Order: sequence, then structure tokens, then C-alpha cells
Amino acid sequence: MGETSRLLGPSDVRELAARLGVRPTKTLGQNFVIDANTVRRIVRAARLSPDDVVVEVGPGLGSLTLALLPEVRRVVAVEVDAVLAGALPATVADRAPGLADRLEVVHADAMKITDVPGPPPTALVANLPYNVAVPVVLHLLAALPSLRSALVMVQAEVADRMVAPPGDKVYGVPSVKLAWFGEARRAGPVGRAVFWPAPNVDSGLVAFTRREPPPTTATREEVFAVIDAAFAQRRKTLRAALAGWAGSAAAAEAALRAAGVDPRSRGEALDVAAFARIAEYGPSGRGVEPEGP
Repeated sequence: MGETSRLLGPSDVRELAARLGVRPTKTLGQNFVIDANTVRRIVRAARLSPDDVVVEVGPGLGSLTLALLPEVRRVVAVEVDAVLAGALPATVADRAPGLADRLEVVHADAMKITDVPGPPPTALVANLPYNVAVPVVLHLLAALPSLRSALVMVQAEVADRMVAPPGDKVYGVPSVKLAWFGEARRAGPVGRAVFWPAPNVDSGLVAFTRREPPPTTATREEVFAVIDAAFAQRRKTLRAALAGWAGSAAAAEAALRAAGVDPRSRGEALDVAAFARIAEYGPSGRGVEPEGP
């Protein structure tokens, strides 16, 4: 797109952090990317177009931001740390002066935003703190329905959970809830040495493409309530695990049978469409009456 950025290398990141008095904190899950090739790889994996409006969560010192700006129309960087949020525009003005007008910084907690300034965002691209990765992705997909795709870097174990299919040993709440919004897939591993400080776990890239939720008369909140109940006691059969949700084990069994689901099955065997069918027969008044105790 013509204009370019001077990306941050290891010494640039450390010098910038020292100048700002920033020390990465475990509380905020801060591990700054210090490898320019990694941020280029993230941008390539995101498959962005020049018209995309990107939301970046946790831009930190700007490593990924600088790689995104030449490729898209606009980057909305959501940063909870006041010092980092305040410093990012100057970093971009210094290292990508011709692209500074494409950046908007929002000083906020990504878990609390309900919209972003400017045109509707189309893509989420972020290096997410390990402790909040899944909640942030789910919240933003719900809050920003214009998002059509995502590419996030997360802990490898979290990546596995996000993309797991039914029947997989790590299939659970993150897998099913993400499947409500679309399709997630692994987009490659990331080593520890590309971060400062280096984490004690490996990371991975997860790519996501939005699609319509399964057809259902239940709301997303109702479906997610079933998912939460099913996996809260994942070793139990669904008849037992959903007893509290339905009001009784008999009511749970009636709902499951009405939805065409074996009451003896367990949550890890069901796809998101099955959970949506169960929710239609739940305790909201639309359900079926249990046949017996």
C-alpha cells in the first residue's frame, strides 16, 4: 500500500520500555513480541485486505501495530495500560509517520468495550494475554458483530482448546462457544524466544472465520447457559449435569430426548448445534414437561 513501517527489534523494544519506565507485569499478562519476523508472520496469517479495519487488543509497545498499519485501512488499538496507550501514537509517528492517521488508540479494558470509534471493525488481530484470551475473543465477537475474522496469538494449550472438535480430550467450553460464532483453526506454532520476557510456555496462532450461528429459537445466552452447565461437571452424564439447569434430572432428560440427544451422553460428545437444540427445551417456558420423576 506504499507506506511502510520500521518494525521494532529486541533492542528497540527494551529501549522503548526503559524510556517509558515500563516493566512487563504478570498481572496484565504482558509478554512483548521482540521478533519482527513473527509479527510479519502474524499479519500474513491474518489474510487481511487493504479495506480491513482491525481491532488490536493489547498493542503494548507497538510491535504488531507497526506491522499491521501498512496493510489495512485502519487499526483501533485497545490498550488497558495508560502509559502504553499514551506512548503508542508517538511510536507510530516516529516509525511510520505516513501511516499515523490510520491509528486510533482506545485506552480501555477490552472486556468492557461495547463498540469502537470509527467505521465498523472487520478483523481482530492480537497477541492476547494468556489469562484472558478466550473471554476477550468471545466478548469481542459478541460485542462487535461486524468482525468477520480473527487471528490471535495465545498459549499453545489455549489454542488447542479453542480449535478442538467434539470428542477431543480438550474439547470444552471455549471450543463450543467459539463454534457458535464460527470456525477456528490452528495457524501455526510460536516459540518462546520471540517474546520479552520469554514465557515458560509455547504459544500458537489461531485463525477464526465468522459464520452464522446454528439455526435455533434459543438465544445465545440460553445456549451458553446449557454449555456452562454441561461442562461444569463434565464426568457426569448430561441427564445429571443439566439437572440444575433444567430444574430436575427428569426435566433434563425430557429436554434432552426432545432435542434428540441421548441423556446418557456427555458434553464433550456434542457439537454446538446439539447444545442449541437442548436450549430450546430448557426452563424458559418453551420446553417439554417431564414424563415422570
